[in-house]
Amino acid sequence: MTVEPLTEDQSDALQELANIAMGRAGKSLSTLLDSFVILSVPRVTVVDVGDVADTVARMANAPEIGTAVRQAFFPTVRGEAITIFGPEGCREIADLMGHEGELGDSQEQELLLDTANILVGAVLNGLGEQMETEFKYTPPSILAVRTPLQQLLNAENLDWTCALLIEVNFSLDERGFTCHMLTLMPENSLDYIRRTLDEMLEDL
Repeated sequence: MTVEPLTEDQSDALQELANIAMGRAGKSLSTLLDSFVILSVPRVTVVDVGDVADTVARMANAPEIGTAVRQAFFPTVRGEAITIFGPEGCREIADLMGHEGELGDSQEQELLLDTANILVGAVLNGLGEQMETEFKYTPPSILAVRTPLQQLLNAENLDWTCALLIEVNFSLDERGFTCHMLTLMPENSLDYIRRTLDEMLEDL
């Protein structure tokens, strides 16, 4: 490990911030799909790039094969959000949104891009308001399609060495749909995050 983990107080504070932000994302997804959304408790840890796939598989029960959407965010805190959908994710979304018949690959990808963009926007806006910073983010792009998790989160696909990982999964009541959002903030953003969390803790 090349970067020290957060202290227990810092980790608890960030988990609370993430819980509020992810709640907003869950509400946005619920509105989009007109279905009750269940959220896991956000998990916070510092990971090396070579360990991220194993860490996600262990902590999040993520699907062995998934389609992933990627978005970078910046400027003060830089990183990326990766939203991983299970094999049936697009079919469930299409059904809930009233699409009939078979979907082509481009239509499937468009649905996943739109869904991920809504989730990421809600999470980053929620975090930004609480941390008093503004997040900007790139348009979503497909990172991998129906790819094993180990390949999807291969170190060659990720341009950082060590990062703060915030993970949460969203599922739908009485449906098989799940998706996992990974928010990864590399080492060059950790000092800012630590300072911000410490200032917030001092104000308590």
